[in-house]
Amino acid sequence: MTSGTGRLRLLPWAGPEGKPCYLAGGEGGYLSRLADNVESAQLGLASELLQEAWDVLDGRQWTPGELHLLAVRLAEALGDVHRVAVSRGSRLPEPVCDDFDTDGDAESEEDGQGDSCSVVRV
Repeated sequence: MTSGTGRLRLLPWAGPEGKPCYLAGGEGGYLSRLADNVESAQLGLASELLQEAWDVLDGRQWTPGELHLLAVRLAEALGDVHRVAVSRGSRLPEPVCDDFDTDGDAESEEDGQGDSCSVVRV
C-alpha cells in the first residue's frame, strides 16, 4: 500500500526496535500533520543546538565531559536532520526535462544550448 504518489513517507521517528517507520497514504491527514510538526520541532532543536555548540567552542573553556555531551547531542540532532532530509527528498517530484531524448542526450536547439535542465552522469 502506498500514497497517492506511489511512495511511502519516512516518518521522523523510529518504530519498534529502532526500525524505520513509514506512512502509506494519508497526505494531509492527522498522522501526516503530526509528522510535519515533529520534523519542524527537530529542525528547530537542531538549529538551537548548533548555536549552542558554537557558543561552547568559542568560549574555549570546556571540560572533556562537556565536549562529550555536546558531541552526543549533535550526533542525535544530525540523525534527526538526516531522516528529515531523506524523507523530504523522497517526496520531491521527478524533474521534467523536455529537451532530453530517451538516451539522456541533450537535444540541441538552434543556439546549441539545452533549455530546461542539466543531467550529470557518473
